[in-house]
Amino acid sequence: MATLVRARGVAGTSGGGDVATMVDVARLAGVSVKTVSNVVNGYPHIRATTRDRVLGAISELGYEVNITARSLRSGRTGMIGLAVPELAQSYFAELADEVLAAARVQGVEVLISPTGYTREGELAALAGPRRRLIDGLLFSPVAMEAADASLLELDFPVVLLGEQIFSPAIDHVTMRNVEGARAATELLLDLGRRRIAVLGAPHENARGTSILRFEGYRQAFEARHLDLDPRLVAWTDHGWHRVNGAQAIAAVLDSGAEPDGVVAFNDALAIGAMHELQVRGLRVPEDVAVVGFDDTDDARYTLPSLTTVDPGRPEIARVAVDLLCKRIGGEGAPAEPVLHLAQMRVVERGSTPHRR
Repeated sequence: MATLVRARGVAGTSGGGDVATMVDVARLAGVSVKTVSNVVNGYPHIRATTRDRVLGAISELGYEVNITARSLRSGRTGMIGLAVPELAQSYFAELADEVLAAARVQGVEVLISPTGYTREGELAALAGPRRRLIDGLLFSPVAMEAADASLLELDFPVVLLGEQIFSPAIDHVTMRNVEGARAATELLLDLGRRRIAVLGAPHENARGTSILRFEGYRQAFEARHLDLDPRLVAWTDHGWHRVNGAQAIAAVLDSGAEPDGVVAFNDALAIGAMHELQVRGLRVPEDVAVVGFDDTDDARYTLPSLTTVDPGRPEIARVAVDLLCKRIGGEGAPAEPVLHLAQMRVVERGSTPHRR
């Protein structure tokens, strides 16, 4: 049974910092002490309303779970890790928020570790000092390579996010990158656009997301027997942020190409591109229609609002957290490793003309 530590100076408590049992929490929530123990230890088979009542009572009384005591007693901390490249990128920040929401349903906490797009940061997420604080890890690597697959053979559960598939023996929850990019490109082709620039294309050493999304773009042209103009293919060497999108479309325009459409491999690139197009006096979508990828919150508030690919981020977070918690608990976990591809859709907004 986990130990709860009473916070100091909280109105309505009686110990002022003393270590306490769960009796007060159970009494306030109207449940048994055993139920409180089950909630704080992350057992999955508890009604959502009961879990919410217990968590509310813990919050109201100012209690905190004593992670050290719980770990000694049960061998678990009640925390999972989330390692992503960065939080400045809207997609990862919103994914983290979705993971937090899914973890609350499971009664576990989340320790978030930005890895900085570096192999060192990713290795630290797997084996650094924070490892002792978590029972399992949701891991989105971008710098590690296939040769590093053995480093994922760990003594705790890992669920991979993103596109770096190192081994079919590891659970993997991701999005339909090829299908999403192809659907985005086909939307513009359906609208009669033929000179479609692509932002974020893979350069010589690229791997993962950019390769998959470029494949979808290429497939859309190939299916209609259309040639790709190399002047319309822009790769970005320093990230997929707004500034990179502005610079990429500027390079396309400066090359003499005259795009009538843009497929950007994330929303930030698309937003930067729209800004640069409008600064140069081009109208979106009349002169150049633009489609992004990720359906971040920013996409709704651009002028015009951004058409984009919704890759199923809430589904990715929910499935990944549920799967990781099952692996940790050992109950109801699939016998074989799971590969889950979330559903995707194109969300049409103002940056593309309405289809007739």
